[in-house]
Amino acid sequence: MDQPLEDLKARLTAQSDRIPTHIAIIMDGNGRWAAQRNQPRTFGHEAGVKAVKEVVKACGELGVKYLTLYTFSVENWKRPVDEVTALMSLLTRTTISELDELMRNDVKLITTGRIGGLPLARRMVLNEAVRKTAGNKGLVLNLALNYGGRTEILDAVKAIANAVKAGMIDPLRVDEELFSSFLYTAGIPDPDLLIRTSGEMRISNFLLWQTSYTELCIIDTLWPDFGRKELYDAILDFQKRERRFGKIS
Repeated sequence: MDQPLEDLKARLTAQSDRIPTHIAIIMDGNGRWAAQRNQPRTFGHEAGVKAVKEVVKACGELGVKYLTLYTFSVENWKRPVDEVTALMSLLTRTTISELDELMRNDVKLITTGRIGGLPLARRMVLNEAVRKTAGNKGLVLNLALNYGGRTEILDAVKAIANAVKAGMIDPLRVDEELFSSFLYTAGIPDPDLLIRTSGEMRISNFLLWQTSYTELCIIDTLWPDFGRKELYDAILDFQKRERRFGKIS
């Protein structure tokens, strides 16, 4: 690591108590990155894997506990069939090729979303990686796959309604804590910091419930160009903010 990056890292770790526990990232800009190089969109998705690997490693070193990556949304099925197929293939190949690295770095892999909607062969590869890394104690890498914030909330509402109908839950007991326990992310703390690359000013149906008080960081960098410097800068900016959660200073 070059000296400027080492200096940035030292500034971050000097406030180790203000390192985000949970970082979520909307990895946007792969298609535009590829278009700038007169390449197909799939070229950008392939290039984006390098950024994923760098961010996972950097978060583990900093002591971030959870990293959630918006990997494939429920809306992404509407993309051209060739692109969807390529994304699914990339997911499988990357999971297989990076499994040993996840084990070496003590990373625990989990998934969030309607995983049952993924093709069986892809799901089997993911499930095996989740099983093998289940005992790891370092960074929890959460892949949001076939994920949508609205579908997550709807699924939670349906599950609670069924539990009420079965007499398992008193509807008067339904509060924020109980509702959260029915979300895909049950047991995971809400994100402290949400980073979106490529400069788009929206959250694109990502973690709608969980990000109610999350600090947002929108940067113009396209995802394949995202690296340690961009991550460190986002966390440094986060450390300067005062989080009041609706209260006053």
